[in-house]
Amino acid sequence: MERDIQEVLLSEEQIRARIAELGEELSRDYAGKNPVIVGVLKGVVVFYADMIRQIKVPCQMDFMVISSYSGTDSTGTAVVKKDVDVDLKGRHVLILEDIFDTGNSLNFTYHNLLAREPASLKICTLLDKPERRKEGITLQADYVGFTIPNAFVVGYGLDYNELYRNLPYVGVLKPEVYQ
Repeated sequence: MERDIQEVLLSEEQIRARIAELGEELSRDYAGKNPVIVGVLKGVVVFYADMIRQIKVPCQMDFMVISSYSGTDSTGTAVVKKDVDVDLKGRHVLILEDIFDTGNSLNFTYHNLLAREPASLKICTLLDKPERRKEGITLQADYVGFTIPNAFVVGYGLDYNELYRNLPYVGVLKPEVYQ
């Protein structure tokens, strides 16, 4: 796997330090609110596991599976494959996402959850790739780990055809691997 990586974009240490900072911020912002932390699987699983342990206030965990990718390309159509189990009406909800890329799936997820009338709904993404945002997507993340360039990244939960998720860092995949 390592030989397929062009460069390490974010090291384990950089990720760990930023998640600790985000954890402090989220703990302050959600003090006394008992939020529901919704992770969008599969890519978020590594970030979610590390992030949830840095949030020092009571919270409830839940997950969704939203699909809108095929290989390296967004299909433009999002589908709920697994929904949350908890009633979100009147609850403070935080969406945890691995990467905010085109915005299609996150926009879909946000509006899907917003329709359930939460008390508040915010987004925390590990990676923000604004150069890839599709026209018309005005949604913004409330909490961002790192803003990254328009490169094809894998590791730390992110994949290419279900591979590379287990790399402990975020790396740029060599173009010859996915072209």
